[in-house]
Amino acid sequence: MNAPVVIRGGTVVEASWNGPADVLIRDGKIAALLKPGAAVPDPAIRTVDATDRLVLPGGVDPHCHVGFTSGEFTSLDSYAECTTAAVFGGTTTIVDFAIPRPGRRPLDAAVAQRAKAGEGLCDSALHGCVVEWDDTTADQLKTMADSGIRTIKMFTTYAGESMANAHTILRTMQATRDLGGMVIIHCESDAIIVDAQTRAAEAAGVDAAHMACTRPEIAETAAVAEILAIAESQNAPVYFVHQSTAEAVELVADARKRGLVAFTESVAHHLVLGDGAYTGEGPERFVCCPPLRSAEAVEALGEHLFTGHITTLGSDHCCYDLDQKQVHRHDVRHMPNGLPGVETRLPVIFSRYVHDRGLSASRFVQLSATNPARTNGLYPRKGSLMPGADADVAIWDPQARWTAGVGQLHQATDYTPYEGMALTGRPTTVLVGGHVVVDRGELVDDTPRGRHLEASPLDFREMATGCIPAG
Repeated sequence: MNAPVVIRGGTVVEASWNGPADVLIRDGKIAALLKPGAAVPDPAIRTVDATDRLVLPGGVDPHCHVGFTSGEFTSLDSYAECTTAAVFGGTTTIVDFAIPRPGRRPLDAAVAQRAKAGEGLCDSALHGCVVEWDDTTADQLKTMADSGIRTIKMFTTYAGESMANAHTILRTMQATRDLGGMVIIHCESDAIIVDAQTRAAEAAGVDAAHMACTRPEIAETAAVAEILAIAESQNAPVYFVHQSTAEAVELVADARKRGLVAFTESVAHHLVLGDGAYTGEGPERFVCCPPLRSAEAVEALGEHLFTGHITTLGSDHCCYDLDQKQVHRHDVRHMPNGLPGVETRLPVIFSRYVHDRGLSASRFVQLSATNPARTNGLYPRKGSLMPGADADVAIWDPQARWTAGVGQLHQATDYTPYEGMALTGRPTTVLVGGHVVVDRGELVDDTPRGRHLEASPLDFREMATGCIPAG
């Protein structure tokens, strides 16, 4: 049984309110929010000082790849390594993916990935994945839903590996809808991408410096429009991962106005980094899909953090190292796509949008913790500091000034795309299930307490009204 803890002196930030309060924790749960300085029954209770700090629900990262194999490459981190980096960055729950290799059943991939959860320093949930529909898929989805895996990833690109055709997407939408789940979609038109890559190879080249032109913005918007049409035809909920343009986000927002339950995720690197990175030194460090966009596109996308059209904030964490990124640096068609980001997701957005541009701390919590918990069937257990929630807490110093760099981070790689970036704000103390895991920026408890979280059936009515901008 956990020893009781009280967090004193801080400003508690929830998605719908914030204010001074002390946080009482018992048995790994939030027991009460107290008036500042209120007496507690046990005089020997451990006190955590949060004076001049923000007390936030631990972040929920809805998009995190751990030990992910794509093509010839496998990302480098284990659950222990990924979740160590996560907690240093203020994230206390990750949602991983079980993406089957060609010829493997989705259920088998999910069972194998779920078994790793116990290695983590924090809890994790799981997205399944369907590539091709057959006469066993419906039963596999039912078995996964019964074990708490209710969100199913699908791709409209990567033909021959993970791409699903429109028939498979429609059938999977039907099945997940009826099981209280939801399809989550990587939207890029494979036909447009293949054509763009072919033309690039014949002209300027397909090296990392030309990454942006090999996967144009229209490939994303075209796929989003098609998937929205399929979802509307089935009245099925749908969640779009890593949307990188304002146009794509607005297509989803318009569908919501028509009554569709539809959500947009954006990721930190699309909100902060621009395609100018591809013209500098080491462009392979920034190869991701969708690619980084123009400075104008980044600015337009970021505005939707304020409008409320972006529902969640993910990392799309893929922990490759420089050796892996450089093997095929002259041909992005064979490079491993993805950036390490589970640790930097929250500090980078806090600095650039909360500190620099005035995004409210409550909206930050909604994007980074509450809405990811809601859209993954984990709320109110996760993403909240209200009584009864798991005592996952990130205590932030909102004025801490620091410089991002691989030497400052804990990810299992030798680079960060944010190298040298000056940042303001970071978590200094992090609790997982009521245990202080990080304190004053140091790992003080590396006990693996990770649990596989079973998602509850999604309440689409609550999600449609609950995932709205904080007032």
